[in-house]
Amino acid sequence: MRVRLIAAWWVLGACSLAATAQMGSSGATSPQVGSIATPSKAFDSQLSLIEDEMMGAVKAMPAEKYDFAPSPAIFVPGQKTEFEKVRTFAQQATHVAEANYFFYGIVSGLKPDMDVSGIEKLTKKEDVVAALAGSFAFAHKAIATLNPANSFEVIKSPEPGFQTRATLASFGISHCFDHYGQMVVYLRMNGIVPPASAK
Repeated sequence: MRVRLIAAWWVLGACSLAATAQMGSSGATSPQVGSIATPSKAFDSQLSLIEDEMMGAVKAMPAEKYDFAPSPAIFVPGQKTEFEKVRTFAQQATHVAEANYFFYGIVSGLKPDMDVSGIEKLTKKEDVVAALAGSFAFAHKAIATLNPANSFEVIKSPEPGFQTRATLASFGISHCFDHYGQMVVYLRMNGIVPPASAK
């Protein structure tokens, strides 16, 4: 009897260890605290975050609202407003797509896999969504080229404040968040809850 009891405890213990090991391996999506992340992984996680939010926004806006932009008509009569150069919803998205190709081309030296000159003229929802998605795919490829040796190497940059690949990669992500904030307002003004806010 005693032998059977010991054997049963041994089997239960082994099963428990196996289950713990499986949970640890399947649930371990984040790097271990205290480990050193690579530059590409660190930047890519932030890019993925804004990509998810922005792609949700462009898919949520109805096609007939892609030409929407705020106007003085939505404010109280007599209230001072300035909307002369405000982008439409489509233009917000195409501007980000163009910028992604521009910034991340400099970061990596990669050439865009499409002709980016026509992006700013896109107005149809399906075209704008495809262009933005393509620009994020390109940005991910570019960020994958970052490593400890080249991330903080000084490069020829478009502005004095963007001296390194890492600086420009970071700004590219910040730029997306800037325009995403504006697009969220456009969605709200049309009675649409941004998908990222509905989670």
